[in-house]
Amino acid sequence: MMGFGTVIASMISVAILLLASYVCSYGGFYMTDILANSAMEMQENKNEILKTRIEITNIYANESKVFVSLQNTGSIKIGDYGYMDVIVKYSDASGTVKTIWVPYQEGAGTSQNRWAVSNINPDLVNPGIFDPGEKMELKVLLEDSLKNESVNWIMVAAPNGARASGYFNA
Repeated sequence: MMGFGTVIASMISVAILLLASYVCSYGGFYMTDILANSAMEMQENKNEILKTRIEITNIYANESKVFVSLQNTGSIKIGDYGYMDVIVKYSDASGTVKTIWVPYQEGAGTSQNRWAVSNINPDLVNPGIFDPGEKMELKVLLEDSLKNESVNWIMVAAPNGARASGYFNA
């Protein structure tokens, strides 16, 4: 009888050992799969950034308004303007230097510290989307008037991180 108890204890120990090995190896395979998918997604994002190219072709300012002309020279279309970033570093009328992030607002109207798309040209394919080869005019409304003859800076970034920047005079 004593030998039979040892056999049962050994079988239970082997079963527990096999179950623990299975759980550990399954967890390892699961983590490897998650890491591999994350690496592939990160590479896809980097490839999209490389294919996205925007250039500022003209910037001019009038009191508290800044007008920016962009050219989509990449191969990716841009359409989710709410995720685009516009950052402006400027001198206000009193000479105080400010750096602000300006959020998007469709048809910004007279809202201060907002930007909107005023025109896309030609906008024949995908109306309202900034397609490759098209030019887009942005209108940025600041809360302050710009200081006369000051040198200012603006950066426009696409939702995926591709960006363009340039200096402009008030």
